[in-house]
Amino acid sequence: MIPLPRLGALRVEHLSLAELEASAPAWDDLFLRANRPHPHASRHVLAAHRAAGLASSCGRTVTVWRGDRLAAALPYEIRRDLSGLGGRLARPFLSPLVTATAPLVAAEDDGAVLAALAAGLSEASNRAAWRWPLLATGSSAGAGLVAALRAAGWEIGTVSSFERPVLERRPTYEAFLDGHPHRSRLKDLRRRERRMADLGAVAFETATGGAALDRAVGAFLALERAGWKGAAGTAMACRPATQALARTLFAEADGPVRTRADTLSLDGRPVAISLALVGAGTATLLKTAFDEGHRALAPGLLLEERIVRALHETGFADRLDSASLAGSALEGLYRDREAIADVIALPPGCGGLSLARRLRLARFEDAARAEAKRLLRRR
Repeated sequence: MIPLPRLGALRVEHLSLAELEASAPAWDDLFLRANRPHPHASRHVLAAHRAAGLASSCGRTVTVWRGDRLAAALPYEIRRDLSGLGGRLARPFLSPLVTATAPLVAAEDDGAVLAALAAGLSEASNRAAWRWPLLATGSSAGAGLVAALRAAGWEIGTVSSFERPVLERRPTYEAFLDGHPHRSRLKDLRRRERRMADLGAVAFETATGGAALDRAVGAFLALERAGWKGAAGTAMACRPATQALARTLFAEADGPVRTRADTLSLDGRPVAISLALVGAGTATLLKTAFDEGHRALAPGLLLEERIVRALHETGFADRLDSASLAGSALEGLYRDREAIADVIALPPGCGGLSLARRLRLARFEDAARAEAKRLLRRR
């Protein structure tokens, strides 16, 4: 543990992941007190990555404490990045499953906590640059963080941004449909659902624990591996570490983050499965797999629409987070949006490349990756 300067009644510390896990009640308490927290900074997600060998017990976190109560936390790592010409910079913890990177910040924060966190971030990187992909800049934590960094004299620039589909639960499913901007898309899904029903019995099931959840996760791994991700070697079941992560992350667990598996089946055989993490009123839909033999019926989207119905009928959450990147098919189903940005931030005293040059390098890298993906799709 490396203590950082005190700021009034606040204490800023660096902790390893193992040390923070030793304060599990405080970590879970912060998640419950945070304003619309995402699960990726939660104890459950980081512990699952550690158990699967995808995060080190020595992994780093910046924490802010008010007495014995945790007021803010951010897992981070030091990595080489093209935006620094291969030099080292700091970034929030990332893995292929991480879709959000804002810190956990207590909702009762009076501004002092974010100011303390900004000081801790500068110390964590030794005044080197931060690269902040997948930051929800419109969220309370994301917007508050950017404002606190600017107030502390940081230079901040945006590499890229997009609008992620999210869905705030309406009073009823009919209210969700009323005035929907993509009614034609919903009618098309109804036609596909009827065509699927002509092939056999269609059922929608949800598992949140026990043997049913374990079976759903196993069926998801098999379904994903049977498709194009399996052929490309990117399905979770293709690597022991990611298979272990799926089994641990989407397993019944204690704490404020819970698991949900939704399955759409045809004559008892899964044709689409969605795995989600639910906590603090938000269901984050992290992984979906579908039977590519039924691609023409859009089983993945049919399942997503069933989940929307279940949201309004059962109230299992207040909000759905698609956890998607730009261009998601859910843009035609979800009615709301959240701004997501890739941000570069330079603390006072940061030497080396200018912010403008770092932004140019990062945008060049993004363009090169997009072109590589386009060429691969043409093959």
